[in-house]
Amino acid sequence: MTRKASSKIAVAAIVGCLVPGIAASGASAAGTLTGAGSTLVAPLEALWAQDFQSKYGDAVTYAAVGSGAGIAQISARTVDFGASDAPMTPAQAEGCKSCVQIPWALTATGIAFHVEGVSSLKLTGQVLAEIYMGNIKTWNDPRIAKLNKGEKLPSTAITPVFRSDGSGDTYAFTDYLSRVDSSWKSKVGNATTVSFPTGVGGKGNDGVTAVVSSTNGAIGYISASYILAHKLPAAELRNAAGKYEFPNLRNIESAASLVKKVPANNEMHIVDPSKKAKIAYPLSTFTYAIVPTSAPQKQLLASWIYYAATAGQKFGAALDFAPIPKVVLKATVNTIKALQQG
Repeated sequence: MTRKASSKIAVAAIVGCLVPGIAASGASAAGTLTGAGSTLVAPLEALWAQDFQSKYGDAVTYAAVGSGAGIAQISARTVDFGASDAPMTPAQAEGCKSCVQIPWALTATGIAFHVEGVSSLKLTGQVLAEIYMGNIKTWNDPRIAKLNKGEKLPSTAITPVFRSDGSGDTYAFTDYLSRVDSSWKSKVGNATTVSFPTGVGGKGNDGVTAVVSSTNGAIGYISASYILAHKLPAAELRNAAGKYEFPNLRNIESAASLVKKVPANNEMHIVDPSKKAKIAYPLSTFTYAIVPTSAPQKQLLASWIYYAATAGQKFGAALDFAPIPKVVLKATVNTIKALQQG
């Protein structure tokens, strides 16, 4: 028996044992998957792919091109799966032609800053909105100083940094600002790509990280794992309970704990959660795999996504990805079953 054949039997045994009704890829599957999309999930996906291939022999190649491009590529069927931190819009769902979005990871978009002489920073969503609309221009502005009493803030000009590509981080960030600031909602709005009134663009999380790292006075929204990897300081954001929180695991889990029911399309919003989640980080987000129900490799896709949402979660903590809540995992498993049977 070949290693690849035995690996598929092994996957089938594991999946079938843990979740009846979900089988691994069959012997006729190609054993190779290609994906594209979210840069947020890319560091975790790289660990998943390495472990998945080591254990089962199936290769997964992934291009971190941004959530918007990931949705476009799976819609064009140039990849086997897309990945997005933003749920598909109705137009995107129609264009993807019978695709399903499957939650497979949970993390946060952090607010990184680079202000010489400042190592800690507290912000509210309203102040963030004012910064990104260009109404707060310097770091010693009274509205920032009021939140950071005792901190010596310089008169350095603020450089807001945003994603220049279609991004799930942009979606989460603008979703959050739209929920906490009515002016932002009416003037800028919420999408994977918006017209920022001011600032400098960077492509991908790497691009925004590079601009923030090299620019004194910069502030940018960046996936938590990139902030950790590049040792950038992150701002504490005030949540609905009035507490200032970092994008840490417990705070991300707290935000997701309010999810009690998952809708049929799996779309979930956990930004600005209610004050019931006392320690919630208010810019937390789920991220999704997007696959066609008619995918020719749907058995292998089912195995891959199930692995990521279960065994693959063990890699998350080091990258600031929290475990998927049980109610969400149940929805994920049910969607995978439907994918296989479709």
